[in-house]
Amino acid sequence: MDIQENFVNKVAASGLITLNLEDYFNHGERVVYDIKENLFHGLMLREKDFRAFIKENDWSAYTGKNVAVICSADAIVPTWAYMLLATKMKPYANEVSFGSLETLEAVLFTKALAKINLDDFAGERVVIKGCADIDVTVAAYVEITNLLTPVAKSIMYGEPCSTVPIYKRKD
Repeated sequence: MDIQENFVNKVAASGLITLNLEDYFNHGERVVYDIKENLFHGLMLREKDFRAFIKENDWSAYTGKNVAVICSADAIVPTWAYMLLATKMKPYANEVSFGSLETLEAVLFTKALAKINLDDFAGERVVIKGCADIDVTVAAYVEITNLLTPVAKSIMYGEPCSTVPIYKRKD
């Protein structure tokens, strides 16, 4: 008795495009620069001392790194201080961002996702992969949704075999 069964891969035949946000993860090292180390008595920033530090510090230590600049002290730090730090770090660092490491992750994903060719998803049914080995931020999921909504036919979240509908264009 010869029984022949034809298996059909319904997921492959569905025409879904799977987008894995892990593919846009920046693997560079993340570091925090806390400006509190530059405060006089932990209270205030003295311009003359800070400018001397900016001039003398070896900024090459940030080569290739992604830097989150913060001030963890309860102090008023003028905006120009963060700007000066950025001008010195940027020639070496991959990315310099103001805020927490979570904010830095959002910035890294936003910049990476901005490089996507949205024409590849025009009129398509897209599944944003949900399970990840890397911690993909919620901000990245929101950003990719914002980018795809104007072009995709539909957006789903999860895995092709089990998705949650997010958006469907009304034609």
